[in-house]
Amino acid sequence: MNTPPPPLLDAVALRQLAQASTPSAAICPCRLQAATAWESVTEERWPQALMQPVGTLRDPDLHEPTFEEWHPASTRYDSPDAPISVKHFPYNRCNVYRCTSCTRLVLRYTEFGGYYIDHRVRVVDGALITD
Repeated sequence: MNTPPPPLLDAVALRQLAQASTPSAAICPCRLQAATAWESVTEERWPQALMQPVGTLRDPDLHEPTFEEWHPASTRYDSPDAPISVKHFPYNRCNVYRCTSCTRLVLRYTEFGGYYIDHRVRVVDGALITD
């Protein structure tokens, strides 16, 4: 049985999902609340049982999305206040998940280096989403 692909989300849809998310201040078993900037999360640490896929930011019609980043305020890739620009790297390669325990919305993509594979996660802050 084939699983349908996750729905493609744009900035508006991602912002709506983020606004609907009301994560608890309590520590969640997902342990992702501290990932306000990109954080490496191995498959062993990824809380698969708690993560509900809600969509993707990766356009299926683009064979190779851009690696260009967008930092208008001189932020960096690993800055907690870096904008979430769905058209730019790494967001254009992300899948979007919601924790079923705390409702936290997170982005996840895989960084492929020369000799490694690194799964990275960042919590979605709706105030940082740009069009």
